[in-house]
Amino acid sequence: MSDITHDVAMTPDEVRGARDGNGAAVQGGGPDERSHLIALFAGIVEPLGQSLPPSAEVVLHDLNQLPNSIVAVHGDVTGRRVGDPATDLLLEQASTGEFRDMVGYRTQLMDGRTLRSTTMIVRTSDGVPVAALCLNSDTTAWQSVERIARAMIGRGPEDENARSAPSASAADDRSTTEVSGELFAHDVDELAAHLIHQAIRDQDVPVDLMRKEHKLAVVRDLKARGLFMLRDAVEMIAGSLQVTRFTIYNYLNEIGDEPGEQRPARRKATQ
Repeated sequence: MSDITHDVAMTPDEVRGARDGNGAAVQGGGPDERSHLIALFAGIVEPLGQSLPPSAEVVLHDLNQLPNSIVAVHGDVTGRRVGDPATDLLLEQASTGEFRDMVGYRTQLMDGRTLRSTTMIVRTSDGVPVAALCLNSDTTAWQSVERIARAMIGRGPEDENARSAPSASAADDRSTTEVSGELFAHDVDELAAHLIHQAIRDQDVPVDLMRKEHKLAVVRDLKARGLFMLRDAVEMIAGSLQVTRFTIYNYLNEIGDEPGEQRPARRKATQ
């Protein structure tokens, strides 16, 4: 997108009003403590990665460097490197300030591989989020082993009953670990294109036939997902919606005036 005029991206503070979900200033914690925590966790990425199977990777995000937030990585499950952007899921949390730990959630790469991921938020002594330490394990091979094992040992009626009536603990586990889709983008253009495509698709109306309310809903959704943290976001959205950049700014002003400004309902994402 080298032919796009560069805009100044909205900062994370501008998007979320300079406060996290607990009302604390996002940029708090003190530079010395922040630097110490980033250096400390960057130093454990490699030894932690070496202690895990080759099918796992460890990634550290510096939340002050969003969207290109990866500062350390070990492993090659998603093929990302230092300087690559955050996932759409982490960017969305940054836009709301509601950072949270997520353990053992499942997602799928665009090549069909299944991952089991964990995201742990690193916070300062006063609770300000400064980094995200992420573990991604490719479970595709193990799922194949499971299918082979089931085929070899067979399955009796009692096994079928057990599968059809999961335990309460299993149900609780699903409610806390399943996440609908996460994009492991390698650059911000890929991340932006994915988010814009999702938001437009959710309207169920071709762009050529969209009315103002549809386009306003797209912009509202993209703001909630943190897209306006990305450089050139306004230009990219304007081009996709076939409007001018000034129209996008007008939509943002309207959204800012809405009482409560709640996020619209979102379909389950796929990759």
